[in-house]
Amino acid sequence: MDTQLSIQQLAASTGLSPHTLRYYERIGLIQNVARDAGGRRRYTAADLDWLRFLMRLRQTGMSITEMLRYAGLRREGSSTQAERCAMMEAQLAHVREEIARLQALAGFLADKVDGYHDALRISMNAANTEIKHAESRRNPLPERPRKTRRS
Repeated sequence: MDTQLSIQQLAASTGLSPHTLRYYERIGLIQNVARDAGGRRRYTAADLDWLRFLMRLRQTGMSITEMLRYAGLRREGSSTQAERCAMMEAQLAHVREEIARLQALAGFLADKVDGYHDALRISMNAANTEIKHAESRRNPLPERPRKTRRS
């Protein structure tokens, strides 16, 4: 028999709250959750795998509505593979656009950091020059003895 997990155990395994798990069940993302004699939910390893898949979809930015659409297609079986593939292709395109957007932002930030490093280097050089000048004013070099001419 499959290992059965309580809602608390499933929450700990996924990082989702029990409230979110109950919500996912209520809207139909998770279906056919078994109950024990006391009416408590009992989740299977298959439920855990499905939830981990859903979490990955969420991390890609997929909406709950689209996840519900995907889940419905999955329940319909292999006749919907082409449509599910199209959904994954569209989501992949979205992720790639997001990566490009984030890379552009990273470039902007890197340029800004470089500018600050340049400014700090200039400030440090100016400060070091000021310190050297201040030290030389406080502690002037001793005068060199003058050479006298021998007659």
